[in-house]
Amino acid sequence: MSELASASSAPSELASASSAPSELASEPIEVLLVEDHPTFRFGLRMRLEAEPDIAVVGEAGSAEEAVALVETTAPDVAVVDLNLPGMDGVELIRRLAVAAPHVATLVLTMLSDDSVTAAVRAGARGYLLKDAEPGRIVAAVRAVAAGESVFSGAVAAQLLGGLAAPQPGRTVFPELTAREHQILELVAAGLTNTEIGRRLALRPKTVRNYVANVLAKIHAADRADAVLRARRAGLG
Repeated sequence: MSELASASSAPSELASASSAPSELASEPIEVLLVEDHPTFRFGLRMRLEAEPDIAVVGEAGSAEEAVALVETTAPDVAVVDLNLPGMDGVELIRRLAVAAPHVATLVLTMLSDDSVTAAVRAGARGYLLKDAEPGRIVAAVRAVAAGESVFSGAVAAQLLGGLAAPQPGRTVFPELTAREHQILELVAAGLTNTEIGRRLALRPKTVRNYVANVLAKIHAADRADAVLRARRAGLG
């Protein structure tokens, strides 16, 4: 993994952010973990709580749980996986940006596709992949809490390309996230949920939830209606 790149600071400045602060703040950085894999979430919590200036104030296995916990715990940082059951991580980030703008969101996920651009457009301040070294994750939590934008080197390069690239279909279905557009295109192409899951490495339940969200957002009566609407818009 290449060194973290900051959108708001030079590499030399980021190097200083990666080390533990010389003087701890009077109040710890309060973190909410949004991750549906309990084992990974447990390990992440243990690593973050080993730092004297970081406190994990809540854990959520879904975006819906996270919304409720944000109201009761008021964290400084939400560390969010994007591949969540039900509402996806991008939609969660978008909602938090409106309802709780004081919460800095740091994406920590395995996804390195168009979700990068979608998450940043939604309001994420940082984006790391799960294979990042633990120390870099800790440094990123501190950085986004301080108002910086932090991305791994590979993600930063993809982000720059994604922001510059046109967004196919977004003018006809602007209410959909990038992932939901991708799902709708595959549905319009005639793929079944099982085939979509295999193509995108998603669980069957996750695909079903995405499809249901798409149908609701574009006001389609059923899957066939969604296919018709998408093909009329040039998708599939």
